[in-house]
Amino acid sequence: MTQDSAAPLNLSYRHIIAIAAPVLIANLAMPLQGAIDVGVVGHFPSSYNLAGLGIASQLWLLILVSFNFLQYASSGLAAQALGRQASGLATPNELADILYRSLGLALILAALLWVCRPYILSLGLDLLGAQPNSSAAAHTYLSVRYYGLVFELMNYAFIGWFAGQGRTNQMMMVQLLISIINIVLTLSFVYLFDMGLEGVALGTVIGYASGCVTALILAKKSLASISTAASPHKALASPPPQDLTLRLKQIYAADKMLSLFSLNKDIFIRTILLTLSFAWITRLSAQQGDLVMATNALLLQVLSISAFALDGVAVAAESLSGQAAARKGRDQFITALKRTGVITFLLALSLSIIWAFVLPYFLSLMTDLPAVYDLAIEYRYVATLLPLMGAGAYWLDGIMFGLTAGSKIRQVAIIVSAIFFPLTYIVYALYGSEHAMLVIWFGVYWLLASRFVVAAIVLWRNQDVLIYNKN
Repeated sequence: MTQDSAAPLNLSYRHIIAIAAPVLIANLAMPLQGAIDVGVVGHFPSSYNLAGLGIASQLWLLILVSFNFLQYASSGLAAQALGRQASGLATPNELADILYRSLGLALILAALLWVCRPYILSLGLDLLGAQPNSSAAAHTYLSVRYYGLVFELMNYAFIGWFAGQGRTNQMMMVQLLISIINIVLTLSFVYLFDMGLEGVALGTVIGYASGCVTALILAKKSLASISTAASPHKALASPPPQDLTLRLKQIYAADKMLSLFSLNKDIFIRTILLTLSFAWITRLSAQQGDLVMATNALLLQVLSISAFALDGVAVAAESLSGQAAARKGRDQFITALKRTGVITFLLALSLSIIWAFVLPYFLSLMTDLPAVYDLAIEYRYVATLLPLMGAGAYWLDGIMFGLTAGSKIRQVAIIVSAIFFPLTYIVYALYGSEHAMLVIWFGVYWLLASRFVVAAIVLWRNQDVLIYNKN
């Protein structure tokens, strides 16, 4: 007998939306702060500042998002731990240990990245093909942003841990706090204290530091409520003292850390390849000069904002598919897959329609540089379709992360990259001199569409193994 009947999941559209809505709200706040950064810098006198911010943002993405496996791994593991807990198979400390391991790994990675800071910035800006003025602007921004590195890595661990349990209200509180503090401080530092790009970066650093403290408080409350729910008759009793050394050995046991590293390794490879793909697109833009680079920095805000919105449903897909897999519930998994897919594409269609109407007004808010605005308006229609082009990739990412299907996630990324890089190189070499913008956006479209198609094939061919072969 499967656990479908013994412990059914709530897979109604109402419940999926209830999980996704707080994430959507929180996630929209994150690109909003990025859009405000772009809007502030877009009104600086010279376009090289905006080009520099675009290059800096892409390099920071390459540095930081390469390690967002901290979010995806902790999310998938937390979802499955919650599923085992519902079936009475999880140990009392399992959820807490997942968070502690992820936070410990975040601290180690932050220390390593800080030691390598001078080499990363110098090599990264060279590889992205930054022009001298835009390179100097990017270096100014990143030199300050680096101080918040540890908080951003820890934030990945917290957000993934909350999301995997479906605690999206806590996730929303943290993300909203980060965004509000970031926006208020950025505007204050730039317009009241005239700090320029350094002020834009400093607002982000303080925002993430504040969010980390808040997430720690919320995580402690969540663990306390889980403990109370598991043993309500002991709610008023003090827990027995435990040797700290023994507890640390339990948390960071070699087999547990190896399991985490194994999953993280696969997601790391996937994220590196995906981030390098967008870095390649940024390099192609930068090679066309500051005008094209600045314009694409604006238009790609559409993808950033839309991706964060669609990620709300992806988080719901991740949590529910992970819990279904932990119960070995194939019927429940298929239902979660279908219903989250329907909501994902309806949301994507809605976003594309909204962008079609508001994009000209959005662009006018983002910059008052006539050349940048005119070129962005000329290509606004390719940007409005980005939500629909990316929806399938984000949706199936969520499903596969929930299944903790690390090797399959890696496989998808390798196949996509093996096609993407040579294809875009050849197309750019043939047509880039005359149709640079179209070639660059062809690359963006191809990347999004191929991720969806390849992921769908891999998931379809391996669904039974991914659902039933769980520890």
